[in-house]
Amino acid sequence: MAQVVDYVRSDGSRPFRKWFDGLDVQAAAKVSVAVVRLETGTTSNVKWMSGVSEYRIDWGPGYRLYFVQDGAALIVLLAGGTKRSQQNDILRARALAAEYKRRKADAQPKRKR
Repeated sequence: MAQVVDYVRSDGSRPFRKWFDGLDVQAAAKVSVAVVRLETGTTSNVKWMSGVSEYRIDWGPGYRLYFVQDGAALIVLLAGGTKRSQQNDILRARALAAEYKRRKADAQPKRKR
C-alpha cells in the first residue's frame, strides 16, 4: 500500500486540494475512488510519463490526476484537471514536481566530503 498525500507548497497552498474542492459531489466521489485505487496500488488507469504520472478517469469530461511517486510507498498529488485542459495541466504538474524535488533536495542534510 502506498501513502497518498497532497503536495504542500512553501506558502502553504495545496494545488491538488484547491482543484478538488472546486469539484461537484459526483466528480469528487470519482476522484476519491481514484485516490483509493492509487493507495492500494491499482495503476491500470495510470499513464507513466517523464516527470509526472497521469491517472485517467473515463467519466464526465475525462478527469485527470497528476502525481509523482517518491519511492515505493509515497505518492504525492500535484494537480488535477480534465482532458480539455490536459496540456496546460501537465506543464503545471511538471513545474510542481520540479519544485517538490528541489525542496526535498534542499531539505536533505549536506554530506561532508
